[in-house]
Amino acid sequence: MIQAKKPLTVLLASPRGFCAGVERAIQIVERTIARHGPPVYVRHEIVHNRSVVEALEAKGAVFVEELDEVPDDRPVVFSAHGVPKTVPAEAIRRNLLYLDATCPLVSKVHREAERHAESGRTVILIGHEGHPEVIGTMGQLPPGAVLLVEDVEQAETIAVSDPLNLAYATQTTLSVDDTVDIVAALRRRFPAIHGPKKEDICYATTNRQAAVKALAGRCDALVVIGAPNSSNSMRLVEVAANSGCARSRLVQRAADMDWEWLGTVRRLGITAGASAPEHLVEELIAACRRRFDVTIEEVRTTGESVVFKLPRELVD
Repeated sequence: MIQAKKPLTVLLASPRGFCAGVERAIQIVERTIARHGPPVYVRHEIVHNRSVVEALEAKGAVFVEELDEVPDDRPVVFSAHGVPKTVPAEAIRRNLLYLDATCPLVSKVHREAERHAESGRTVILIGHEGHPEVIGTMGQLPPGAVLLVEDVEQAETIAVSDPLNLAYATQTTLSVDDTVDIVAALRRRFPAIHGPKKEDICYATTNRQAAVKALAGRCDALVVIGAPNSSNSMRLVEVAANSGCARSRLVQRAADMDWEWLGTVRRLGITAGASAPEHLVEELIAACRRRFDVTIEEVRTTGESVVFKLPRELVD
């Protein structure tokens, strides 16, 4: 006798997955390969997702950490996270053909930091130490011109030489709620601090966190599809836990799913970080269907229509 599958309602977050900056970065690599032939070198992972990286490697991309690994006669693409100014300067010195896939919203933060520095302000950057985006943003200005703050505790204790000439900027993939608390602490300590007219946290990060909040109170467990080095994906796990779904975890793809962890879960939330392709979501849902009698309910909180233009060099 075939045992009936247990029912499982999958609450699918929308929006989820790829953002406009990620789609643009991937297209830049693909079009560069099509135009110049393989191999095309990419400095750092173009986005933080192994599935994306492996698909591009199959097409002829070679991922490296530094420019000294790039031959003089091959193109190089800079990742979506942005790079310090020293990187394009070195590419120019070597006469390398390079294309910059930095997300336009990250480039906006770079320009803001430069404007503040030109006005004589020290910039406090809210972000995670060692993240490529933070390294790139801090690298837009001379050493010491940008001070990094990672949490409220550091915001409460950071020492500055001139409290009347300060500005803050943020990494684009942070927790919206955590960042609000850090900004509040900075503004209380330094009332004259300048900030962006519109918060630096990108639309996609904000939207995906809002979607998770809408799911968290309705599901027994929640899975975020994404990479452990993806800041926006890791923040989604934290947001879920802080919004009523303590049973939340990151999974890179269906093959990594711990089905025993689900236990007696009847309502499973699923979302994907901004660098995770939709086929990984479909793969996990298919794996659920093999084990459960699945009902899908999409929970939409907002629509997205943002598109970023490609570099002129790649537009036919």
